Amino acid sequence: MTFTYFKRGAPVDARAANDVSSKVAQLLAEIEAEGEAAATRAARDFDGWDGDIILSDDAIAQACARVPQSLKNDIAYAHENIARFAQAQRDSFIETDLELRPGLRVGQKLIPVQAAGCYIPGGRYSHIASAMMTVTTAKVAGVAHVAAVSPPRADAPAGIPDAILYTLHHCGADRVLALGGIQGVAAMAFGLFGLPRADILVGPGNQFVAEAKRLLFGRVGIDMIAGPTDSMVVADATADALVVAWDLVGQAEHGANSPVWLVTTSAALAAEVGRLVPLCAADLPEPNRTAALAAWGALGEIVICESPEGMAAYADQIAPEHLHIQADNLDWWLGRLRAYGSLFLGATSTVAFGDKAAGTNHVLPTSGAARYTGGLSVHKFLKTVTWQTVTAEALPQLAGVTARISRFEGMEGHARTADIRLAKLAASSPI
Repeated sequence: MTFTYFKRGAPVDARAANDVSSKVAQLLAEIEAEGEAAATRAARDFDGWDGDIILSDDAIAQACARVPQSLKNDIAYAHENIARFAQAQRDSFIETDLELRPGLRVGQKLIPVQAAGCYIPGGRYSHIASAMMTVTTAKVAGVAHVAAVSPPRADAPAGIPDAILYTLHHCGADRVLALGGIQGVAAMAFGLFGLPRADILVGPGNQFVAEAKRLLFGRVGIDMIAGPTDSMVVADATADALVVAWDLVGQAEHGANSPVWLVTTSAALAAEVGRLVPLCAADLPEPNRTAALAAWGALGEIVICESPEGMAAYADQIAPEHLHIQADNLDWWLGRLRAYGSLFLGATSTVAFGDKAAGTNHVLPTSGAARYTGGLSVHKFLKTVTWQTVTAEALPQLAGVTARISRFEGMEGHARTADIRLAKLAASSPI
């Protein structure tokens, strides 16, 4: 694979991640030991929040009443797409029951987890889309109790912005807490404030949220270990440079630590996009402008490859969270690419469609994790469990094979559990 860098980003410093991990571990330990008192203290210290943590039905109803009908209509459109796609995913995964040999029946069941905890980012943006992506998918999967937490804000009457509360209510969240960061994750994992202990934690968040989920993994399930969002555009000479530039800027606005890449076979496109991206970013309002300019300046890359196959190989190597193809022969790209969180085919598509309303989930693997996992789906909330039954017809051969393999491995106890069944079968059989 031959390529050249037209623009190269800086390497990521791992030292900051180590510092974050120690801080998160300390606060998780405090909250586990002290419970709600420590979580409430963290809400006051980190979010400046002294209001109600458990959102009442009345507070949610009042928030819903304040949301404009036009936004409710948009949320309904996006929610319907997300729910329908999630249901299609659920329908594609089925329970099975088959007879492998006469008398040997095996199968699989799909059992939803009992309790899911959804983290909804807050801060400078109101992530209503994250509320839809997480709660909707859990509900379609059949999760019995879905809790949601989101960082409180002083300018929101109930702590959580009205639009997020409306979305959580519309999508079916069973309980909502005005609690962000590590303390929000801990409340769901440890079952504080009347929540059942979460079986799985899902949803995007900052580095502290991601690290809290990582440290808790094993005690609870998680959707993935997520880093900063990242996005790649693969484009040939047919692409519109201004469209490509805005697609890169649209993802770079997430934050100064959000990598974006352009991979192309066209030196002319590379040069023009490189010229346009700073201009597009500078046209954004604050704080988006500063975030996009910083991300592009430090982490943005433009890579020139010799062929479409070279571009595909480079994309597979990076395994981006979002992969947008603006090139000829889209069917070839769909069949060829192997490593991405979500794929956007053609210039009329864009990552923002998937982020907000198209129906596919926007909780996706980052930092190259798309090499080995996909994004959030109904399958993350379902346990695939197996079962078997054995009749006398299948027992002699099955028990004999099991005993011989067990003894070859040196596991005599295993072998004797097979032997005793053969003996009981022989004793019950007529001579």
